[in-house]
Amino acid sequence: MVPSRGEEQCTSRRALLSAVAASAVAATPLLAAMPAAAATASDASDASDADLSLVLLGTNAGPPPLADRYGISSALVVNGKTYVIDCGRGAVTQYMRAGLSLPSLTGIFLTHLHADHIVDYYAFPLLAAGAAGTQGFQTTVSVHGPGSAGIASTVTGAPGTVPGTVEMTKLAGQAYAASPTFFMTEHAGIDPATLLDVHDVLPPDTTGASATNTAPAMQPFTVMEDDNVKVTAILVPHGAVYPAYAYRFDTDHGSVVFSGDTAPTPNIITLAQNADVLVHEAVYPDGLLGLGLPQALVDHILATHTDVAKLGAIAAAANVDTLVATHLGPGDPATVPDTTWRRLLRTSASSAGYNGRMILGSDLLHLPVKHRG
Repeated sequence: MVPSRGEEQCTSRRALLSAVAASAVAATPLLAAMPAAAATASDASDASDADLSLVLLGTNAGPPPLADRYGISSALVVNGKTYVIDCGRGAVTQYMRAGLSLPSLTGIFLTHLHADHIVDYYAFPLLAAGAAGTQGFQTTVSVHGPGSAGIASTVTGAPGTVPGTVEMTKLAGQAYAASPTFFMTEHAGIDPATLLDVHDVLPPDTTGASATNTAPAMQPFTVMEDDNVKVTAILVPHGAVYPAYAYRFDTDHGSVVFSGDTAPTPNIITLAQNADVLVHEAVYPDGLLGLGLPQALVDHILATHTDVAKLGAIAAAANVDTLVATHLGPGDPATVPDTTWRRLLRTSASSAGYNGRMILGSDLLHLPVKHRG
């Protein structure tokens, strides 16, 4: 966890966040300085000196690996502390390529437990826990992710019910026990689990949510709060997956929301209301049709994700300053070029009368974030 800087400072930060939230509710829509257009990476200046910056580590949708896009993962840097949201394929590599500091890693948040969002999760502690100097982290990293769905597992030899984040982490530590055991025998390492503080995130009982009612209308609930950020969550619909979350990060410097994987839902608009940045997944139906996939699979993908054509309306309804499209499906530029994605984003914004910024996500995009106004 981040060392406390004192109760008075924390109280001040909470008071400021409360004031910002209260004023945002009453505010009239603000237009970004840039007209609704699909911005490129060059439109986002270097965020290295910003108090709050968003870094897209990987922007590909789905488990199949691509050569030109890494798996879905993002990082939020707040006052020099780094919070990672989802850990898709190559997240550790991209974290290093982005110039982020491993000792700055403070928290990991998992939106849901699909393979393309968690495959690199345990690689962070396995490779970096206890490593010397800037090659690793030596203080506890807080981890928050979905609790168990409470349903039976259909995987041979797996626990009786589907594991949540806490049990998944425990099982991963057991599966990889040989490596730290050998290192510790030679006094060259530690047990990675000792540097993780893992929490299962479950919705409040009052929501009535379950594996058969995965995303009822609800209000956001607090997941974590420290001296840098307050994190709230809301359930989102993503097929059979439960729980699946979107997260909002509120800081003294701005607010950023991550949709996770989701079909269109009013819950996103509730969570993202008046945020500075909404990082939202996107799927292009015509692009999927060009992949030669079985129609049943195409139908499933379209039913559990958000058509890029709807992003402008979502951004307008949530009154966000900037929308960043990521988790792109199809993510292969040879199938859907960036120029096509940008055209689709412009059309989506124009159709909805959205006048904020629409940014096409790309791997290693750095975006400084500031309060609007």
